[in-house]
Amino acid sequence: MTAIIPDLIRKKRDGLEHTREELETLVLGYTRGDVPDYQMSAWLMAVFLRGMAEQETADLTMVMAESGDLMNLGDLPRTVDKHSTGGVGDKTSLILTPMLAALGQTVAKMSGRGLAHTGGTIDKLESIPGWTSELEEEQFLTQAREIGLALVGQSRDLAPADGKLYALRDVTATVDCLPLIASSIMSKKLASGAHTVVLDVKVGAGAFMRTLDAGRGLARAMVDIGTRAGRQVRAVLTDMDTPLGHMAGNSLEVLEALATLRGEGPTDLTELCVALAVEALAAQGEDETAAEARARATLQDGSALAKFRAFIAAQGGDATYVDDVSKFDVAPGRADVTAPESGFVAGIDALSVGRAVLVLGGGRERKGEAIDHGVGVELLRKPGEAVRAGEPVLRIYHRGGRGLDAATRLLTEGLTLGAQAPAPEPLILDRVF
Repeated sequence: MTAIIPDLIRKKRDGLEHTREELETLVLGYTRGDVPDYQMSAWLMAVFLRGMAEQETADLTMVMAESGDLMNLGDLPRTVDKHSTGGVGDKTSLILTPMLAALGQTVAKMSGRGLAHTGGTIDKLESIPGWTSELEEEQFLTQAREIGLALVGQSRDLAPADGKLYALRDVTATVDCLPLIASSIMSKKLASGAHTVVLDVKVGAGAFMRTLDAGRGLARAMVDIGTRAGRQVRAVLTDMDTPLGHMAGNSLEVLEALATLRGEGPTDLTELCVALAVEALAAQGEDETAAEARARATLQDGSALAKFRAFIAAQGGDATYVDDVSKFDVAPGRADVTAPESGFVAGIDALSVGRAVLVLGGGRERKGEAIDHGVGVELLRKPGEAVRAGEPVLRIYHRGGRGLDAATRLLTEGLTLGAQAPAPEPLILDRVF
């Protein structure tokens, strides 16, 4: 095995394309431990420098997806999965998945925990006592069939090649590589088994992809991979210069998600969830106008909220929290960041907000760290809104002052005021399908 690996490294170093069999030799060999780190590191750097062709990227993704277990959702109707590339205040999965279930779709989804400034869906749901992401496969599939929604944590047997490769990319300066990013995300989506996949690609200060061109390139690569694998895939590029909605922090985001499911959520969050639901239905051939009307109805008639309530109860959670939000643990400490002068909010840097939640204890620097679900940040004003000198713009929810000084400094540095209201920026920047 190892004798031919240098030839494959040389081939990619020289800018040539790999066959599916060659990628299996490399990736599966590395996953088994037959190919050493130093050789795989050299190959990753060759990919970073030389790139990969579209079919080559699709082949790499399928090899990674098939390196472990493949979820078989074949007998479930209209299976849909959703992935966000991560952002601040991004609680869309909490709203979109019960909306899709209420629309007759089946969401049997694996989600992750948060790391650094990006929150995880599992962490947010664990704000509800008793809720568990641990389900046996039979229970997972039965719940998905009966309710239309089941959500579990990432299985270590799902695309294990991706986990090993990502750990190596992280220490070899090869993370920021489009074919490797696209194959990493899509290998898990393909292994998860859903026929329709909706991608929310975040772009801006609080996102991994900082520019629209970079986000568009990633979206196109992922849609191409999914299409070549026989899936229905659509991507929406959305702005993440400013946090989504008004709340950032686990319990706070669940509270905002519940308000949205009651039809009382902030406009940007509501519009994004409706848009993503429309993409899922349109991918299956439904008229977009009709799909939008149906999606909005789930937030007005209580059907999406009912699905969320049933989903929480089915996975061991205390469903009374859905209707009595006073039960949520919200950190008791309060501190406001005020406007130093009168004017208009020109910007609230999403990355600064995410980092503030992190230093307050609401995020983790390393996998496995405990987090405080009750801390966070509330945006009392959004960009474009007028504010007077001394009025609060951001509110910090802290516990005993932990991280308060650092959070205040981050938020103050991330707040920009102007003499005139900035031109409104669209939330949805582009669509790729």
